[in-house]
Amino acid sequence: MPISVELPSLGESVVEGTVSRWLVSVGDSVETDQPLVEVTTDKVDAEIPSPTSGVVVKLQAQEGEVVQVGAVLAEIDDTATASPSASGSVAGEAPPPAVEVEAVAESPVQEPAGDAPRATPVARRMAAEANLELGSIEGSGSGGRITKQDVVKHAEEAGEVPSSPMESEAAPTRPEPSLPTPTPTPAQPQSSRESSRPGYAQYALQPGDRVVPMSPVRRVIADHMVYSKRTSPHVGTVAEVDMIAVDRLRKEHKQAFAETYGFGLTYLPFIVHAVVRTLREFPALNASVLEDAIVEKRAIHVGLAAETDRGLVVPVVRNADRLSLAGLAAEIEDLVNRARNRQLGADDLRGGTFTISNPGRQGNLYGFAIINQPQVGILRVGEIKKRAVVKSSHGQDSIVITPMMYAALSYDHRAVDGAAANAFLYRIRELLEEGDFDL
Repeated sequence: MPISVELPSLGESVVEGTVSRWLVSVGDSVETDQPLVEVTTDKVDAEIPSPTSGVVVKLQAQEGEVVQVGAVLAEIDDTATASPSASGSVAGEAPPPAVEVEAVAESPVQEPAGDAPRATPVARRMAAEANLELGSIEGSGSGGRITKQDVVKHAEEAGEVPSSPMESEAAPTRPEPSLPTPTPTPAQPQSSRESSRPGYAQYALQPGDRVVPMSPVRRVIADHMVYSKRTSPHVGTVAEVDMIAVDRLRKEHKQAFAETYGFGLTYLPFIVHAVVRTLREFPALNASVLEDAIVEKRAIHVGLAAETDRGLVVPVVRNADRLSLAGLAAEIEDLVNRARNRQLGADDLRGGTFTISNPGRQGNLYGFAIINQPQVGILRVGEIKKRAVVKSSHGQDSIVITPMMYAALSYDHRAVDGAAANAFLYRIRELLEEGDFDL
């Protein structure tokens, strides 16, 4: 009986993926864990492995097709024998019985003849773009096959990081839709992505407007944001934080830190460290809503919202409360670099219990972020800017110039009351202004 290969969950909020390239054809003999197909989502690019050894008898999706999580991608018969055209036959032997198959889309894998190393198409293209010899790369895949991860590992050891083929290849172009003429049409059921205001579409489009279809990535992000706003009653509160203590500590240790760890010390690890310590004191913010119950999480896994060329991703720092400030800085540096180079895996995006959004130097003063479901809170920090503020010392007021930062907390009012949320944010402010961090 054929075994179905389904699209697995590739991260929280990922509900669909795009079939980028088939690595096998109908009739091919495959082994357990051999990559079958490349799938790209708004979060990660992944190769889906074979769950068993056998023969590919059906490909259910075409390249470029968007499929839902749980959809069947292919079928593998673990009792069938590959056809001679796929695996070859021994001279003098009768060819094995043919396998009846139905192909939706075939994309033969071209392997080099002779003793050339075996590699997946992704690995082969990445090696070519980085001018790497496949023969010098050790393969970890099935039968010694060189995979994308092998090329990346070899390139990092050699001091070069190849870009993923997904980044260099342009997405299939779609004809730009023509501007529809706003004529009365019969009423039709509206989808979740359409406006609920009757007749809105005929006023949204005007002559000269350019219609840009949403990409699969943007559709997933849009659906997730709408779902979060409909599910959680968002409430926001803002605090302004004097970052002078953190600024002094950072400048004092900046050079020694870079020499020791090989990368610069930013403000973000201090903010994450303060949030983690505060989450231990206020478990109501490290929680999620499950039907009519609130689940307070034991582990603290902090998601860091990061903007990439493909949109927003939220890699997760796991067990953040067990890491020192230097350990947090190293973990953040690794996640941010892998997010930018599209090297995040599905496990890097799962299981966050609280999220921090840091727009960076162009983050403006402050803004309220949308809660990352199923969490109950997200902290968005603004740009750090020097401002003139009033300070009191020994009963005397004075105006000083100091680096200030706004911190805006969005929280789910189903699970968190205003008093707890305000106390949570106030405690974060206290820790940052005290500057009591061990480097």
